[in-house]
Amino acid sequence: MDLGTCVLLGLEGCFALWLLWRSRLLESKSALWLSAALTAGAFLLRAYCLPYETLDYRDFLHPWVEFYRQNLGFRSISYPLGNYNIPYLYFLCLFSYLPIRDLFLIKLLSVFFDVLLAFGAMKLVALQGQRRGVQLACFFTVLYLPTVVLNGALWGQCDSIYVALALLGLWLALSERPVLSILCFTLSFGFKLQAVFLMPVMAVLWFRGNYRLWHFALFPVFYVLLVLPAVALGKPFLETLTLYTSQTGSIGDGLNYNSPSIYAFFWRTPATRDAANLGIAGAFTFMLLVLLFCFLRRKRLRVRSVYAAALLFAAGIPFLLPHMHERYFFAADILSAVLGFTCLLGIPAAGLTQFASLLGYHAYLKMRYLLYVDHGSRALIGVLLLSAAQLLLDTAGEVPGENLAKSENSVRLSMM
Repeated sequence: MDLGTCVLLGLEGCFALWLLWRSRLLESKSALWLSAALTAGAFLLRAYCLPYETLDYRDFLHPWVEFYRQNLGFRSISYPLGNYNIPYLYFLCLFSYLPIRDLFLIKLLSVFFDVLLAFGAMKLVALQGQRRGVQLACFFTVLYLPTVVLNGALWGQCDSIYVALALLGLWLALSERPVLSILCFTLSFGFKLQAVFLMPVMAVLWFRGNYRLWHFALFPVFYVLLVLPAVALGKPFLETLTLYTSQTGSIGDGLNYNSPSIYAFFWRTPATRDAANLGIAGAFTFMLLVLLFCFLRRKRLRVRSVYAAALLFAAGIPFLLPHMHERYFFAADILSAVLGFTCLLGIPAAGLTQFASLLGYHAYLKMRYLLYVDHGSRALIGVLLLSAAQLLLDTAGEVPGENLAKSENSVRLSMM
């Protein structure tokens, strides 16, 4: 690695410690020195991973940056290139101006959001009233999760970006900052389509009274503002708004791409189109059933109930959908860890989710199976059962000490 890469990586490590300091978690010397050591270890691990090149980088990301480098950077953003949305292309254009190798810049962007990912998870745990030590443990657990390290620092993928923004949106909504929450969810969706797996939780937050109905009108406003710079640089406005619909034709015809989904059990099914349509209908029905349950028990929804519902969406929707890739359970990886720090049932759920995701990661990165991914599918069924059980337990009685009267009034007003 060159000096510039080392400096940027070090600054990201300092940013991680600054976030912990701002959260008043480093007031004791023992917490400070332990956090500094763990942060150094996490970033040294990532430094070791940075030089690794995957086929995704060689075949897609690097050629895209080179295209921008040879065609005046931002001035060429109007050209149809790749299958990422506009916000991520802004960064690729920016990287084309910098003297640091694009492989490192792409990965450093994801590592930066690894830090925000750990911060968002920690803040969600803090809302449950967990002690400072538990919050620190959550932060570093997420920072060291195998799928988090592999996804960004090794693979060069950007799943940490949209999941980090979604987690911050969830935290801000539960912290009574709905406008900033909508902004974060919009940014999450703007970076990657897979954010839709988490977005149904916004309806749960509405049921609970954390949003008013008019807050949802901010979503398209923020999204338009997000793509306006590209439009100003010549990108057709309609194309920027419909990019995701055009992407659906590029996901491939295979029912499963190393994903621990339900299709790992039926990968030899000859009627792929019928099987795909059945899965789409099943995922939509599953989402509606979870939302219906949350609506019927909206007066009993605790903070942890929202986490359990979010995990059901993040694990259950891609589990039932066709054409899923191994990385599409990244949000479930993080939410199961959050649940693991707030309830006992979340601990085995976190372990099972990591196991399921890592089987797919191993298949892609090593180009061979450690175990067939249907073992991961069975693990995810266990995750769904555990998170459903937690949701049932949390909504079994009235909600104590969470401003129930305020929540009831907010729900009543927001539905008017």
